[in-house]
This record gives sequence, structure tokens and C-alpha cells, in this order.
Amino acid sequence: MPIIDSQVHVYDANTPERPWHSVPNWPDHVNGDEMVAAMDAVGVDGAIFISAFSMYQYDASYAIEVQKAHPDRFGLVKPVDPDDPAVAEVIADWKNTSGTVGIRIMMTPEAGRDPEEPGLDLILREAARHDFPVNMLCWGNLDAGIALVDHHPDTRFIIDHLALVQPRTPPAPAAPWADLPKVLDLAKRENAVIKVSGACTLSKQPYPFPDIWDPLARVFDAWGFERCLWGTDWTRAFAVVNYEQAVEPFRQTARLSDSERAMLMGGACARAYGWSPAAA
Repeated sequence: MPIIDSQVHVYDANTPERPWHSVPNWPDHVNGDEMVAAMDAVGVDGAIFISAFSMYQYDASYAIEVQKAHPDRFGLVKPVDPDDPAVAEVIADWKNTSGTVGIRIMMTPEAGRDPEEPGLDLILREAARHDFPVNMLCWGNLDAGIALVDHHPDTRFIIDHLALVQPRTPPAPAAPWADLPKVLDLAKRENAVIKVSGACTLSKQPYPFPDIWDPLARVFDAWGFERCLWGTDWTRAFAVVNYEQAVEPFRQTARLSDSERAMLMGGACARAYGWSPAAA
């Protein structure tokens, strides 16, 4: 079974030719070649490349360039804009773009989105029509995310980052697993799967982050390994863990059987997106 990272962000340097919308606390650049080298160093076969909203907003042109250079390594996801009157056409065009595997919506408190917005409704109906999974970032606003999942039972949702607020810098939040009961309840929705991405950033202990496994065991029990997608969230997690540190705890832990590890670190992701590096 190939190892697939369910979320990475790849981006070029901040230049006048391709300026960033904002400047997060990430490395100056992690381009396609550099991301592939990082994956190769730890035996990750492929990754879902989420076009970085903080840098490029709704423009996924750089992601397309990287995928063309490494077509066997990346499946592409781009954010789409609920305020764009042409968003249905954007989704249709993206569906027909080589290497694309899904779209993304932002439902964080900062986004200020109402689950009843017509633009969101249109996006989710069009995603269902095109059989395109919708990645949803709803940490800190989980009730709104749950409402969307409930209101659109025919749409396939991929819930980002355990639906738990994760830091960009140490330390971990005071109560990193506070919303875990809601996350476990969300598992009852059959039209959703969840990314176990960025989990190491929730640890209050040093590498290899042993305190993540008890709460993660509850996630695995509620969702089932076939609905849990391991990922690093590189490079958002850069200031907390390096790439190897986000991979190796899952490869080395005795808390997972070989079959559970294979499903968590690749099988569930391939199933959710209909993509794997071997089949690309």
C-alpha cells in the first residue's frame, strides 16, 4: 500500500511575479522539487497538494505547474470562493483539469461564513453533481461545519485537521482536545471522513509525541480506520515539527497494527480521493 500524505502545501518564493497574499511563518519556499525530496527522504509515495489559501487565495496556477512536473506524486485540491458568481463553472473547470481530486472551503471563525449562505449551498451541490469531495476547514467553528455536513447528505466531505484548532507555533493549546466529543459525534455522518493531519502539533510532549495516542484511539474507534486519513499539514506545521517528525511517529508506533497503519497512511486517502501515486 503506498503511503499518501493527505495534506501538504507547496509554494514558490514570494516574488513580484507570483506575490503572496499574506506571509505566514513558513519557510521562504517549499517548491515542488523540494517537497518531493522531503517525501522521498522518509518514504512517502504521494501527497494531496492543497493550494495554499493564505498565500494564493483561490489561484491554484502554481499547484497545476507542480503537478505537471510531478504527475505521479500529487493530487490537487484548490479552495473555491462562495462569493464568486461563477463558482459552478470554476468547479466544473477544475474537475476537468489534469490531476485534480477535490475542492476546499474555509469555515473557520476568521472566514465569517454562515452555513446558510447561497454560495456555499451552490458549491456543495455542484461538488455532489461532479462527485468531487469537499475538504472543509472548520476548526474553531465545528458546529457550522456539522450543519453543512447535515444539510448536504449527498456531498462527500473530508474534514481537515481532526476539526481541532492546531497551532502554527509552540506550545500546544491549553486544551487541545476540548472539541473531541463533537468530533466523535460527527463520525455518525456517513458522508464524511476525517484527516488525522497535523496531530503531532497537538502534543504537549516532545518527539515522538506519546500523548497523542489515547485521544487518537478514540477517533479511530469512532470513525474507523477506513475513514481516517493521516497527513502532516506540511508546511503549516513547520515551526512545531519537521517533516520527518510528522511522519515517523505513525510509522513506528506500536499502537497500530500493520493493516491499520496501511489504511491510515494511504488506503483511506486513496479511497476518499479516488487517487493514488501508483495509479496516477
